Amino acid sequence: MASTVLANIRFDRNEWAGSFGDIGTDLPLMVGIVMATGLDAGGVFAVFGLLQIASGLVYRLPMPVQPLKVMAVLVITQRIAGNILLGAGLAIGAIMFVLSVSGALGFLARRIPRCVVRGIQFGLGLSMASLALRTYVPAGGPSGYVLAAVALMVMFGLWGHRRLPPGLIVIGLGAAYALANGLRLGVITDGFGFSLPAFHRPVPADILTGFIVLALPQLPLSISNSVIATEQTIADLFPARKVKARRIGFTYAAMNLVAPLLGGVPVCHGCGGLAGHYAFGARTGGSVILYGTFYLFLGLFLGGPLHEVLKVFPEPILGVVLLCEALTLLGFVRDQAGNARHLAIALLVGVIALAVPQGFVVGLLVGCVAYYGFRRFGAPA
Repeated sequence: MASTVLANIRFDRNEWAGSFGDIGTDLPLMVGIVMATGLDAGGVFAVFGLLQIASGLVYRLPMPVQPLKVMAVLVITQRIAGNILLGAGLAIGAIMFVLSVSGALGFLARRIPRCVVRGIQFGLGLSMASLALRTYVPAGGPSGYVLAAVALMVMFGLWGHRRLPPGLIVIGLGAAYALANGLRLGVITDGFGFSLPAFHRPVPADILTGFIVLALPQLPLSISNSVIATEQTIADLFPARKVKARRIGFTYAAMNLVAPLLGGVPVCHGCGGLAGHYAFGARTGGSVILYGTFYLFLGLFLGGPLHEVLKVFPEPILGVVLLCEALTLLGFVRDQAGNARHLAIALLVGVIALAVPQGFVVGLLVGCVAYYGFRRFGAPA
């Protein structure tokens, strides 16, 4: 039975290396959400880990789970209460379920042009690279720059190396740096214990408020990036595998209809996380299962000292991981180089996504209008 469940899933060193390919995105957002909302860190991490494991088993691909980025930013910057965030998770889960069942999600996936999807990927890559270089890499001061430079040399020197995956070396470098700069093993051992996530029951008022304040701003990015761009990224990286937008929408909905009931933050799939796992060597769901097991262990056994451990792990290492994920996404736009008009639309969408408020929504709309407008009224490309 176990062999059937784990069919076509590997746990070799490349999957181990790939398992850390999304940590630069997830950890800062998870920590920020917990600190802003007061949600139980152990429950948040344990549920997040369970969802990762489920995703790896369902897709058998390095299909990770990520915190919803727009919701995370709003919660962190505006200090929105945890109960509102949990209500928003149920709201967006219900919306995505309706879109998937009705076929609207598949319709949108077929109608949004590839050059616009490439622009969304490009914009996300620009946003990640900007965050990495402006926030995480400088966080450690001069020593942080040195650490980031060493990590980058390791990543680029061993990029694509299957026998010596650079991801493991980079994360190991970060752990060694943390131990040498303040992380006491006693903090971990003294706080070791077992605890399960508590059941939560968001009230209708929290769900309604979460829908208005958090779910509506999140929805356009989720449709474009979490579903459509993820479908395209799977086709790019795993051309032999066919995963439709509707299926991605169903698992997106299921995760968010379950996670808030256990105190977990709203989540999605994401093309950036998939690209990150792939860039670090992952080729099966094993990397996501390993990654989820890491979070599950932290949540179940180290919920108490979790804040102290995460505060000491070097942010420049997270920045390097995030930058490598960004470079993979930025490279996808190259297939538009054969058509000057499509490349221009992709770049325009990417710049709008980076620079304009609600840029992913605006970029998606502008890109679609430009594409169909040129096709209807413009001269042949």
